[in-house]
Amino acid sequence: MEDAADEAAQWGGPASMSAWEGLMWRAEQDHRTRSTGILLEILDSEPDWTRFVNAVEHTTARIPRLRDRVVEPPVPVVQPVWSPDPDFAVEEHLRHVRLPHPGTRQQLLELCDREWDELIDRTRPPWEMILITGLDGGRAAAVAFRFHHSLTDGMGLVQLLRLAHAGDDGAVPATSERRSASSLGLLAGAALSVPGRAIGVARTGLSVSARTLADPGGSLGGATRYLRSLGRMLAAPASADSPILSDRSWGHRLHTLDVPLSGLKAAGAAAGGSVNDAFVAAILGGIRRYHERVGVPAAEHVVVAMPVSLRRENDPLGGNRFAGIRLPAPGSEKDPVARIHAIREFVLEAKEEPAIGFLDQLSPMLTRLPTAAIIELSASMTTSSDLQISNIRGLTDPVSLAGAQVTAMYPLGPRPGVAAMVAMITYGDTCCLGLNVDPQCFPDADALELALREGFDEVLALGQTDRRVQR
Repeated sequence: MEDAADEAAQWGGPASMSAWEGLMWRAEQDHRTRSTGILLEILDSEPDWTRFVNAVEHTTARIPRLRDRVVEPPVPVVQPVWSPDPDFAVEEHLRHVRLPHPGTRQQLLELCDREWDELIDRTRPPWEMILITGLDGGRAAAVAFRFHHSLTDGMGLVQLLRLAHAGDDGAVPATSERRSASSLGLLAGAALSVPGRAIGVARTGLSVSARTLADPGGSLGGATRYLRSLGRMLAAPASADSPILSDRSWGHRLHTLDVPLSGLKAAGAAAGGSVNDAFVAAILGGIRRYHERVGVPAAEHVVVAMPVSLRRENDPLGGNRFAGIRLPAPGSEKDPVARIHAIREFVLEAKEEPAIGFLDQLSPMLTRLPTAAIIELSASMTTSSDLQISNIRGLTDPVSLAGAQVTAMYPLGPRPGVAAMVAMITYGDTCCLGLNVDPQCFPDADALELALREGFDEVLALGQTDRRVQR
């Protein structure tokens, strides 16, 4: 219990944002580079509102980062920091919405869809929770946890879920006094730290020079390998030659799918791949089938952007530790085994690239750019992909919230200029998929859902399972 309390108190990591997190925070102002997402939890019953408020209050007291707002310097000479919100009130982060009868899943998704039109409040801790009741004729409910990506990545989100659901009842734990930062204070601190940073840079330079003199061939070879790798990472694969995927708008429409985890594991293993390989292959199969249904030839290659975790065992909980890769995935390949093999080969190669974390190294320089330039640069990188696909290893055991059992959870990620964002999180033996698609690319919602179910069914068949994908 003591270890869990320590983990909760430390979740989120250091107060200073990383350069990459600072870039995401500043780019939030434009719809092309918005990084706010939603985790949608389905509950088996409607929790009492007072108990729900108390549960969230209890959680934020245990996890102080949830009471922190972002403080930015007047000019971007240092990174923004997380600082206690002196006016924090949990009620300002909670809403209660009741769906009109009959409370269908479609009505729920349409409500979440409308949330993307609202910018998150940048003066408060960047999250909110919406209790949505009236589902399924009043017998069930949902909670939409809306948060900014600078708060955490997918693996950090799972850590947060585990801690938040570990115990949300009882007396609210006491919170220690923490000093708040100010914008001008950050600027003054930056001015005082300039000499120290200069000494650090000089020491780093001397260290690198010493290593170069000791092993000039090795240093030069390492630099050459890195530069070649960086060239491969920066080179954008040719985008899909498909009018469906290329004719994009800034609208959005949400879908969810449930897939058996055991079936996806068996399918991946049968084809010599992983759960992630089978997942991506099924999505590609569904996109191909959608093309066929609407009478448009599928593109030979589809550019897929995927996050790769860079977390190590001793990294702080929460925060963001990931890199992005792009692969020219097979778009017209009908054989699911061939798709799985192609995806696996590319992902394994990409993970070994020396420059895979190049954005972490470039971000400190990029943060010095004007916000408008950061937005344009970020938008050009994200829109060069056709699909964004993310797989999050979630919770294995069932959890509850304010006395209601969580039956499913769906990650509904932002869609940064791609035709579709597809995210999956596992919960028990279910792979819960959340899709944020461009309605201009996929105007026929029913055809898309049917095509995706068929794409998963053909992959699941590799593991000789007769379990079907559920909407």
